[in-house]
Amino acid sequence: MKIDTHQHYWHYQHADFPWISDAMPALQRDCLPADCASAMRAAGVDAVVAVQARCSGDETDFLLRVAQQHPTVVGVVGWADLRDPQLPARLEQWRTHAAFKGLRHILQDEPDAAAWVADAQVQRGLRAVQQHGLVYDVLVFDHQLGAAQALCARHDAHWLVLDHVGKPALRNWAHDGDAATRWRAQLAAVAALPHVVCKLSGLVTETDWQNRPSASPGDAQNIWACFDHALAVFGPERLMYGSDWPVCQLAAGYDTVHGLAATWAQQSLSIHEQAAFWSGNAQRYYGLDLAHCGSATLPSATT
Repeated sequence: MKIDTHQHYWHYQHADFPWISDAMPALQRDCLPADCASAMRAAGVDAVVAVQARCSGDETDFLLRVAQQHPTVVGVVGWADLRDPQLPARLEQWRTHAAFKGLRHILQDEPDAAAWVADAQVQRGLRAVQQHGLVYDVLVFDHQLGAAQALCARHDAHWLVLDHVGKPALRNWAHDGDAATRWRAQLAAVAALPHVVCKLSGLVTETDWQNRPSASPGDAQNIWACFDHALAVFGPERLMYGSDWPVCQLAAGYDTVHGLAATWAQQSLSIHEQAAFWSGNAQRYYGLDLAHCGSATLPSATT
């Protein structure tokens, strides 16, 4: 079995997605499970965790409706304002849905990530998330990994998931000799916290995709080097596969993203470790219920 732990879905409205610029026309449209189904089927991917793409009050409910309509969506990482005094009540309500597994905030877009992490109301909200046995996904750029490490160090009551290997700025590696070194050291600091898990996802869009529309051989080598370092510091028991579809399409198709992960996994992991990477770790950390997934049919592009 293969589980893609990082896909996004939306009905596109410009006002809802300020991070989707005019340089991203491929994303300025509706993106739903049916649109990725054939690519998933070709890659042998069986199930998906849907992750928030909007910091909006109705995002979690929208993703839970998607999960209800598509049995292959076995997990939902939604969004809620951690500062909301009503957050515990909302978490109780969402937990009645089997697919609800946690929350995420687009921390990378905060003007001061360290201040957001240190905010007392944010900390109270994140404690509530963990007390409810829910995962929190951490989304930062590489220069914000210090803030991510501080957040993760303060909250160890449940699993935290670092998205996209901490987003190393691969586009800069060729002309900034220290960029890779800084990222490696900061990632190791985060990985030293045993309750933090890492997604091998999202790296094709950290390349210079605006000038090279598909992942080049050099990009592939850099991506595999990132995977190797993540394996060294997290170990095979704390890594998961994610595509970051449809955002990955800015740089590469689903087949390319999956292929990069598959080539690396075959070369770097044992058979047992591959099973953990593709599905076992996701089941463990997100607490996924796959009872109906085996008989689920991936939706056609016309549904």
